[in-house]
Amino acid sequence: MTAPLEDAIASAPSIAAARTALEEQPGRAWLVGGAIRDALLGERVADADLAVQPRQEESAARAIARVAGGTAFPLSEEHATWRAVTSTDGWHVDVAALRAETIEDDLRARDFTVNAIAVPLAGGVPIDPTGGMADCEARLLRAASNATFDDDPIRLLRACRISASFGLTVDPGTAELAREHSAHAADPAGERQFAELRGIVAGRDPMRGLELMDELALTPVVLPELEGLRGVIQNPNHHLDVHGHTLAVLEEWLGIEADIPAFAGELAGEIEEYLAEPLGDELTRSGALRFGALFHDVGKPETRSEGSGYVTFIGHDEVGARIIATICRRLRTSRRTSGHLQGLALHHLRLGFLIHQRPLSRRTVYDYLVATEPVSADVTLLSVADRLAARGEGPLASPEMVEAHLDLAREMLREALAWHHDGAPRPPVSGDELADELGLSPGPEMGRLLEELRAEAYTGEISGREQALERARQLR
Repeated sequence: MTAPLEDAIASAPSIAAARTALEEQPGRAWLVGGAIRDALLGERVADADLAVQPRQEESAARAIARVAGGTAFPLSEEHATWRAVTSTDGWHVDVAALRAETIEDDLRARDFTVNAIAVPLAGGVPIDPTGGMADCEARLLRAASNATFDDDPIRLLRACRISASFGLTVDPGTAELAREHSAHAADPAGERQFAELRGIVAGRDPMRGLELMDELALTPVVLPELEGLRGVIQNPNHHLDVHGHTLAVLEEWLGIEADIPAFAGELAGEIEEYLAEPLGDELTRSGALRFGALFHDVGKPETRSEGSGYVTFIGHDEVGARIIATICRRLRTSRRTSGHLQGLALHHLRLGFLIHQRPLSRRTVYDYLVATEPVSADVTLLSVADRLAARGEGPLASPEMVEAHLDLAREMLREALAWHHDGAPRPPVSGDELADELGLSPGPEMGRLLEELRAEAYTGEISGREQALERARQLR
């Protein structure tokens, strides 16, 4: 093994634990896949994959878990794979039985050459039957065999994810092979498709990943709703068709995400902390916002209308939310992720409608936060990227209107973040108190009164129990 490769491998706690755990264990074990690839590409090695002799995967995983003070559990019975997870450092080791008679044949059956390299766990010469080490050096992604995409069509999306994540060029022959198999890109289970899409959209270079999906003819198959935005011409506020605008919104958001202080100033720290919150399906709020940018206008083709030479998309927010629900069902996301993305589409126009009402009353701020909850801060940020991406010649794209939108967004973000941190405001009196003092029974009338009291408490029109009860009497 080359010294740099051994140094990179040896420094990983996951691999150190595996070596300690298995040094006395009978049978052979090999480091395979991502850890070797990452080391050769100059990336930090965190998790590890091991190949072991058949029927040794469970004992090996349990031994590693004991050393790491963690746990071990079966990951896939079909593929004879177990996972050992540390209790402290966040890494894991996946242990799988050889899927062929020899390690060489196991490697030849893998997806790409950069993932088809093995090193004996105890150390030794790398095993590289498909030329993966040379491809790592050339930063080239090449199929391990002509059967790569036949064996598992999820590798079509994976090619885009890996290439974009590590800055690899897709081998021309592999690209042609992928295009020949592109019709099968949506064959795998929806959750597997979403996992790869998540790696692309929430990954290191989503713009390149999406570009590769286009180049390999995968977008029409996996995300036909995104493909359907091509050629949908917009009004003069936009300089691009809906597809081009969508990608521009994503690009604008990536720019904001990369330098929050440039946009948010003193709010930057709070926003960064907020965006780092886990949302669901292994997405942070920031990653979900990337999907929100990608999907926010999917309702436009269905709602496009042109009268007197002016293009409109009335109702595309509501139609878009419905389409997103369909996408999320197909990709088997969680209900929380689906609801979140639907909310981003449904409310992405709201802030723009308030520009001409500045300065906003406290009641208008309250109404916005109630209407957009629980995506108030998220959709406010999305609206900024949306406005920045509209660089046409219409009035809404004027520098003055854009700056007014950004200023309003900063004001609203302060309120939305406070609402998120402190929780939604509560009315100064409870339903029981209204029942006792006003003789009300639970029902719509009580709900209406409590909501109005909550709003007036937020705006500062009332404070305390007595004022709330007096106001309730007036509202009856």
